[in-house]
Amino acid sequence: MRQDKSFEFARTLLSIAISLALAFAIIALSSKEPLAALRYFIIGPLDSASHIGNIIEMAIPLVFTGLYYSILFKSNLFNLGAEGLFFSSGLLSGMLGATTYMPPGLHPFVLILAGGLLGALLGLIPCAINYKWGASTLVVSLMMNSILYGICMFLLNNKFRDVSSYTIVTEPFQATAKLARIIPGTRVHAGAIIAIACCVFLYLFLNRTKWGYELRMLGSNKHFAEYSGMGVASIMFLAHAISGALAGIGGSVEVLGMYSKFQWTSLPGYGLDGALIALLAKSNPAVVPFAALFIAYIRNGADMMARLSDVPAEMVALVQAAIILLISSQALLKGLRERSLLSKLKGENANA
Repeated sequence: MRQDKSFEFARTLLSIAISLALAFAIIALSSKEPLAALRYFIIGPLDSASHIGNIIEMAIPLVFTGLYYSILFKSNLFNLGAEGLFFSSGLLSGMLGATTYMPPGLHPFVLILAGGLLGALLGLIPCAINYKWGASTLVVSLMMNSILYGICMFLLNNKFRDVSSYTIVTEPFQATAKLARIIPGTRVHAGAIIAIACCVFLYLFLNRTKWGYELRMLGSNKHFAEYSGMGVASIMFLAHAISGALAGIGGSVEVLGMYSKFQWTSLPGYGLDGALIALLAKSNPAVVPFAALFIAYIRNGADMMARLSDVPAEMVALVQAAIILLISSQALLKGLRERSLLSKLKGENANA
């Protein structure tokens, strides 16, 4: 087991290194000032407290979507509904934040809890449809993104829109509903603490509880889980409920931490990013924050490079695509691993 983890870790690091090397080579060939462009890309995001704050604030929603996919991947399930859940829960928290009154501290807690509950309920729908009628969870969840977006935009535009504004937004949030900023001079908010707490919770849940063991067993061998008497259907529902709750909490945290009104008019785009985060972290909740920070770092670097040099920001899309392809490639380092196993086996036979 330890050898397998070391191999996967080495393969992930090699995938990242190859992807970055490819990006650096393209920058060197396409830019008139490659050294300056590389400096903006590598050092720019770290050269001031405000830039570091930008990385952290961008990483917060990525952590939640990374956790969403981590628990699904651990259970060998796949669901593309994070986008719709993020949007729906964010809108619910935004509407409540503009229309309800509660004491400071309690107000955002209740709104985030409501967003998590909505996310859990909506996350169960694709699983329930799959269980009842055998429809593909992947297809149903993907279609639900558009359905939820349409419903939410109808509610926002016709029921909760600020009529005094020229844009489609809610009324301003109550001051007590917003998450506090925790790092002076940046926009990093208390959602960072909530994200870390969710990572700790999910890690302990997966590795220290009976339900977490059953989720991992379902992902490792569904047939063995069935023969062992585990309720496979209930485990699947549990995985979708927890992942949906995490996405719902993420949407609420992002809206209450970064905005004074709900102002999304399109899906935020964090859904598929979460799959990349989970791939990088190997579905380990303890590693998800670091994977999210890495993606946020290269995106901020690409943005600075695009603004201050002649290299487009789309470079980061190339890096991400290369990382996904290399990590998902089973052949990468396969020969080295086989030679290592053979040499170990020969050594054991010789000692015998």
